[in-house]
Amino acid sequence: MFKGIIGKKLGMTQVFDQRGDVVPVTVIEAGPCTVVQIKTKEREGYSALQLGFMEKKPTKVNKPLLGHFKKCGKGPFYVLREFRMDEEASGEFQLGQEIKVDIFQVGDYVDVTGMSKG
Repeated sequence: MFKGIIGKKLGMTQVFDQRGDVVPVTVIEAGPCTVVQIKTKEREGYSALQLGFMEKKPTKVNKPLLGHFKKCGKGPFYVLREFRMDEEASGEFQLGQEIKVDIFQVGDYVDVTGMSKG
């Protein structure tokens, strides 16, 4: 089963747990992400999903990239990322499908990769 999503850090804050202790937390806007392209082993040589996040105006994209986005039936996106997956998992997704945070369960461990701006 594929589990992956793109997000954006909104800021830091703090919350209180059941014992009343202060816990620092990072606030993240995670998804919804749209399936822009499904890469298969026969065509590209590997299996992956290309996800788009944060829509932007079509006037801010060049024509070849705009054609790439029109194949999925959604508008252009600021962020495009690929997530590798097994060949069997590729049948679960269609172009234009939205992937939301609800694919994760309470208690799941996640790996987070980020980019620094400085």
